[in-house]
Amino acid sequence: MSDDHPSRPRIISPDTLRGDPQDRTPPGQKLTSKWPVLHHGKVPQIDPYDGGWRLKIFGQVEEPYEMDYEQLRAMPAIDVVCDMHCVTHWTRLNNTFTGVPTKSILERAKPKASARFVMCHSEAGFTVNVPLKEFLAEDSILAYQWEGKDLTPEHGWPLRGLVPRLYLWKSAKWIRGIELRATDAPGFWEQGGYHMHGDPWSEERFGW
Repeated sequence: MSDDHPSRPRIISPDTLRGDPQDRTPPGQKLTSKWPVLHHGKVPQIDPYDGGWRLKIFGQVEEPYEMDYEQLRAMPAIDVVCDMHCVTHWTRLNNTFTGVPTKSILERAKPKASARFVMCHSEAGFTVNVPLKEFLAEDSILAYQWEGKDLTPEHGWPLRGLVPRLYLWKSAKWIRGIELRATDAPGFWEQGGYHMHGDPWSEERFGW
């Protein structure tokens, strides 16, 4: 499904302004024009319109809540122009994602002063941790489109996080829940040795 809105707000992720393609490529990365598919387990086949899909916001918030997919898609959306950096050493420049700002999602829940970290919960028990400050950056969204078309299942349909300033594994596919936490905790890949933060410019691939 295409969703073309020329007047939609457009956010330019800061890393895209670093200069030419070489300047925008972090250490240890190689440019690609493709979007490789990498994930753990099978690709879930989800119909978000069947009534069973819910996004849950909970944890260190004053007003936890849930919403269905139609409610999410009815929220004001933005386009984010960003570069993607995968921990497996590929980088893809000049991507446009569309979705709902994470700030809009979390503000409704009224985060407590104790909230410092986010744990994203996805299908099949997959989790990923992200600092709240970066999860709330202006270029962080819950994305449902890429280049004007709905995401494919292998790239996270019906909803994935997008935190473009970190390695792409921090942008959780098939997201279903956002938990605000006072303390950090390792997600799925972090429990296997991946870095707790994941800054591509510092090559935070593995270790704590």
